[in-house]
Amino acid sequence: MTAIDYNNPGEDFLRTIDIHTLLPQQEPFVMVGRLTHYDDSGVETETDIAPDNIFVDNGAFSTTGLIENIAQTCAARIGYVNKYILKKGVQIGVIGAVRKLRVNGHPKAGDTIVTKMSIIEELLGMTLAMATVSLGDDLLVSTQIKLAVKNQDE
Repeated sequence: MTAIDYNNPGEDFLRTIDIHTLLPQQEPFVMVGRLTHYDDSGVETETDIAPDNIFVDNGAFSTTGLIENIAQTCAARIGYVNKYILKKGVQIGVIGAVRKLRVNGHPKAGDTIVTKMSIIEELLGMTLAMATVSLGDDLLVSTQIKLAVKNQDE
């Protein structure tokens, strides 16, 4: 059996990770399904929109749910780095700002969305990232998001 390079893991390994182990959020407030890509510059998640999701309204996943999905995709990255690279626990983060938000559509219950986050800058516990949410070939959301992570010592 070969050792896993946690800095450059394969999708097969990432899909085996229980997303709950990477996030401070727990059900019913988990808005991401699976981590499918990780590298130094960003992550990708895949999420099945459940009909009973708290952000599904009239069969569609709301803008609020989409923003939370993006924030939790960012949190999954931080959780992955902490658990598998730094060997630390889960950290709590908060959304500092959402800028340049464009919502082109909303997925329906039963759809599977792909959320990609690319780091623009990281400094002093703050992360500025570009994020997109897609359904197949359709771009549903694009935005910049700023997140702050609370130190575990505080």
